[in-house]
Amino acid sequence: MPVPEWTIVDFIHRGPWWKNRGTSLPHSSSRTRILTSSSGIRLLNIYLFLPLLTAPINGFDSSLVNGLQILPAWERDFNNPNGKMLGLISAAQVIGSIVALPLTPYISDSLGRRPTLFIGSCIMFAGAILQALAKDIQTFIGARGMLGFGLTFGLNAAPLLITELAYPTQRGKLTSMYNASWYMGSIISAWAVFGAYNGAADSSWSWRVPTIVQALAPLLQLLLVWFIPESPRFLVAKGMESKAARILARFHADGHDERDPLIIFEMAQIRHALKMEKQAAREITWSTLFGTPGNRKRMRIIIALAIFSQWSGNGLVSYYINLILEGVGIVQPNTKAAINGGLQIWNLIAAMSGAFLVDHLGRRTLFIVSNIGMLLVFGAWTVTTALFNELHNESAAKATLPFIFVFYLFYDLAYTPMLIAYTLEILPFTIRAKGFAVMNLAVSLTLAFNQFVNPWALDAIGWKYYLVYCGWLIIELVFVVTYVVETRGRTLEETAALFDGEQPTQDLTHRGGEAATTGMGRIEVRVEEDKQDSPIHSQFLELRDVSAKGSSGDDLSVQSPVDCESKQARLYRMSERSDA
Repeated sequence: MPVPEWTIVDFIHRGPWWKNRGTSLPHSSSRTRILTSSSGIRLLNIYLFLPLLTAPINGFDSSLVNGLQILPAWERDFNNPNGKMLGLISAAQVIGSIVALPLTPYISDSLGRRPTLFIGSCIMFAGAILQALAKDIQTFIGARGMLGFGLTFGLNAAPLLITELAYPTQRGKLTSMYNASWYMGSIISAWAVFGAYNGAADSSWSWRVPTIVQALAPLLQLLLVWFIPESPRFLVAKGMESKAARILARFHADGHDERDPLIIFEMAQIRHALKMEKQAAREITWSTLFGTPGNRKRMRIIIALAIFSQWSGNGLVSYYINLILEGVGIVQPNTKAAINGGLQIWNLIAAMSGAFLVDHLGRRTLFIVSNIGMLLVFGAWTVTTALFNELHNESAAKATLPFIFVFYLFYDLAYTPMLIAYTLEILPFTIRAKGFAVMNLAVSLTLAFNQFVNPWALDAIGWKYYLVYCGWLIIELVFVVTYVVETRGRTLEETAALFDGEQPTQDLTHRGGEAATTGMGRIEVRVEEDKQDSPIHSQFLELRDVSAKGSSGDDLSVQSPVDCESKQARLYRMSERSDA
């Protein structure tokens, strides 16, 4: 009779993360310990705030030129750039990103996630200072290219670090919040431009102050990055398993206990996943990304979602809001700046809502809802714009503005929080950095196309250009319904193995659950519910009759849970398996 497996759910912390301080609690029996089910989650999430800053940095930088176009002083200082020159200014950052893309995965995989983030922060800081001091358009474009080059290092390393270091139950939300926080930078950028314009409308400081503000976050990262831990997955891949176990024990387990079942479970899955990946591909090259049926499935979805994230019509407003608003009769700089700032706040709320829904509704559901909503609303947006341009209908112009906001609500539910989160989830460790670089390359190429083509197309055919996006949104919806796979409720290793068939996923679950009994003989595990009248508002693992019996989980197995439906407790029993 097959033995039921343990899953990571049996070992995780069950309580508010902000109440977890990782305190080891004494027990009256010398053979029994009561432990909180995890340790240091609060400290870990504080540390992860630093790599999370990379997304706001990206949001600030991507939105800055959009806001600067509104400022008369910026246009005057750079001789009223338009057409091809305006497209080059917007695309300079993307060009710098594309140049750096082939380098970043190698540095991330060889030096580590932290050093890569540090290198990117240094380059971004230098680029922001050069941009603030620019006196001619050539210097400004060069600074934009430098910013894009450095930003690519951060964009590769930061989400990898968050995904590979986050506590298991919080990985989906944190990685989704990473890209959703892009709008925090966009908000700061929009309102910094608005404030600078109101404070010094005709002065060069109206555009130099926002560019100086841009340098603050990279400065914070380069000063503090060495205080956060390295990715445990990277350390295991480099043969530093003991260091990886110490990091996991400090932030995922209680009392720095490397023998905690959760840590043993995670380490076993990481080791086994790396072993399977190396067996599948002895040498990891760019061709490995398309070398197996599973990898081809992954890359098809990743490249498609990257393209959809920029070709859904959002690029029109994200980078050319000035042209869009003027196209419906809104011409006052103050009004345009205020609308731009309000839209960014709306986007942040919508994107964060999507981030918090990923584990409740699932990834596939959110993508489908997002694409249906965008298709319907963009169609209505196209109609109102056409009515204003063809019939000069003022009511249609007024209706266009709320349609822009509703469109972004649907876009932000899925594509902002999950583009990066979903990509990193479905990629195995050995190709994660390279696959992520390909995703960023697809985004950059699509974005570069948008930035060059959109202003020309709007000038040439006006609102009719919107019809192209209406047709493309239908293609997006069909693809998402057909190919996007649900990944909710799995560990990082299990999710990555999902595209390689059912057996690898089962092997990972079996290996993790089996190894979690490492070093233990007969163990009874009791998970007690939080009681308000208890002095300690947390849940505990009560480990009784613990006896160390070696360091391999191969001689142990797991029996089925006892009383697993009880509201007050769930009892599990692990016992030795005899292979003789």
